[in-house]
Amino acid sequence: MKRTLKIFCLIFGVAAVLAACFAVYAIVVTSGVSLSPEKLTLETNCLHLYDVNGDRIAPPAQSDVPFSEFPSHLTQAFVAVEDKRFFRHGGVDVLRMGKAALKNLASFSFREGASTISQQLIKNTHLTGEKTLKRKLREIKLTRMLEKKYTKEEILGLYLNSIYFGHSAFGIGEAASFYFGKLPKDLTPAESALLAALVRSPNRYSPFKNAEKCLARRNFVLSLMEAQGYLSPEEFRAAEEEPLPASPHARAGSDAYFALAAEEVSARFPEIGAGELGALEVYTAFDPALQKSLEHSVECDLTAVVMKKDGTVRALTASSGCLKRQPASTIKPLLVYAPAIEENLISPATPIADIRMDFGGYMPDDAGGASGKYMSVRRALSGSVNIPAVRILNSLGVEKGAAYLGRMGLEVEAGDRTLALALGGMREGFDLVSLTNGYTALASQGMYTPCSTILSIRSPKGEIYKKTDTPRRIFSEETAFLVSDMLHTAATEGTARKLKSLPFWVAAKTGTSEGARGNLDAYTIAYTTEDIVGVWLGNADHSPIDATGGGLAANLAKSILEALYANAAPASPKAPHGVIRAAYDGEEYEKNHRLMRADPDAPRLLEPEEYFKADALPKEVSTRFSRPTIQKPQIFVKNGTVSIVLCQTEYYDYIIKRENRGEIATIYEGAFRPCICDSSVRAGESYSYVVIPVYAGHEGVPIELERVFLPAAAPPEDWWDQSVMRSTLPSASSTRASISSFPSSRSM
Repeated sequence: MKRTLKIFCLIFGVAAVLAACFAVYAIVVTSGVSLSPEKLTLETNCLHLYDVNGDRIAPPAQSDVPFSEFPSHLTQAFVAVEDKRFFRHGGVDVLRMGKAALKNLASFSFREGASTISQQLIKNTHLTGEKTLKRKLREIKLTRMLEKKYTKEEILGLYLNSIYFGHSAFGIGEAASFYFGKLPKDLTPAESALLAALVRSPNRYSPFKNAEKCLARRNFVLSLMEAQGYLSPEEFRAAEEEPLPASPHARAGSDAYFALAAEEVSARFPEIGAGELGALEVYTAFDPALQKSLEHSVECDLTAVVMKKDGTVRALTASSGCLKRQPASTIKPLLVYAPAIEENLISPATPIADIRMDFGGYMPDDAGGASGKYMSVRRALSGSVNIPAVRILNSLGVEKGAAYLGRMGLEVEAGDRTLALALGGMREGFDLVSLTNGYTALASQGMYTPCSTILSIRSPKGEIYKKTDTPRRIFSEETAFLVSDMLHTAATEGTARKLKSLPFWVAAKTGTSEGARGNLDAYTIAYTTEDIVGVWLGNADHSPIDATGGGLAANLAKSILEALYANAAPASPKAPHGVIRAAYDGEEYEKNHRLMRADPDAPRLLEPEEYFKADALPKEVSTRFSRPTIQKPQIFVKNGTVSIVLCQTEYYDYIIKRENRGEIATIYEGAFRPCICDSSVRAGESYSYVVIPVYAGHEGVPIELERVFLPAAAPPEDWWDQSVMRSTLPSASSTRASISSFPSSRSM
């Protein structure tokens, strides 16, 4: 018995010593800890953004929502899922902490945190995210201070106004507006439950990213509300049937860059806002001076973005948020022309028919009506002609074109995969940032890098992220150069020619979408060898605008480019080794719409030139000069003279030979003349002629003409003298035959 007592006393003594040591340790590590009421107000406590100069970017202007404006089911939803004993404990739920400790011991981990709403508020606003005993002790002390100073309702209000709800929405007011377009007081129980469901991981449970997970989590919160008596069974079932929001609601544009950066941080670190990481310092590529050049006053909504060719976003403005809209003709280079060149289906010189055609019930037309003629791919793209784009996509295949877009982060839904996609026909479309980002695959020699605002991120523990994105190849260097060169033509001669006066090389593509009452969207996306500028004009409510891609949008892009390169101009691109400039047969191109390489012996300045991929040159080579060929000339007799009409090819010399009674004579040798006349022929004789085209000493294919016969001389005026007639006139039959073989002058 005495031995047992001694053991008990020993254990008790050791425990007392340990408890005393722990108490001393707790006093020491929590000494100096004080509650700062100013930290409890909303100022994105978990996220601090800095621009390219290292200066703090002001967070979006937001305000706290008074507790009196919270519907009861809103606070009940958060209490039900985050801290069901909130109104019964003093800030620290000892029972919950004990259960969590046992679970952590059993799993040899720290997965169970057991933090109350009060503790979460302190953790989010006063402490770092490190999981240490020291931090936990400070958290408990600060929580008790909080509970003494504020009522439960005030704590709930501070908590809801400071937590992060994803998509750069900080605080309950911004969250209700972004997800539902409502004030908090107008939320339904299902909507309140959804917002409560987001807090654990806003990125994972976002209804716009993971609808299934969001729905399951929301319904779980609703089930807790029912189980804890906040909802009746009928209210629970009604709330459970309520659909999730389909799309976010637009927000003001001066904070667009902050919103984009916050969303990127949330995607990379889903636990942001939960207090696990502490306050993050996010260093971005934001250029405040460049930002000013994007902010223009126009009579419609405006989104404009500038990013480097590696996808780094330097400035962004969006008066109604980064809306998804139909891309119009800006999709053509990425969906149609670049993939078709990559697949060796076309080159810039390929002739394409601008003739209306029925594609299984789809009959596209050009803005000004089809020309009914052939044109080069270069002209079709630079002039943004519709029918050629659809013809090319039809040959390429919609699925293949959409696959290229997908590799650039531009996913196309199955229902949008039709030939109308060539003209930007989509139900929803893309936001301007994503669309502009796709052009990095052209501006960066075929390499695509997902857009990013962030250069590096630091937590209280040190740097946790540094931009090291690895670009991926979408197109070859050759394809990127050829498409860019054609888009340079668009900026100098085509739909984007308002950029022509810029004193540096620039490529650009415009786009305008139309509705029943007028234009709905106007785009210009322009790029240099260093940066890409995207401009969109439209209205969030899809009302018509008085603007076009080649008009106001192009002018805005021009002003941004002028500001961007006010101090130094970007370099011009150089053709890669796999691209050559080659001549093609212009006559064959114009007359027969066939693309053939020019004859090596052709005059240097006579045949047109174009860029080609070296491994995709036209296979056929013209022999129009090394082996001259002409159409068959016409020949006729009139007034005792044989006339030969040369119908083409003025740049050839000609040799014309005549045969009569076995004798061959050259009647002409020299440059082109429209008509060669032979008056040294005799009546009553027949002649044959051969025409030989000649170029630079190369004799072409001899062309033998129909044999002609010259009738005998006409009878004298005293034709009634029968003796004279018999001696001078041929028989009637021969006269009829000879005359019938000659074409009349009228037939010419």
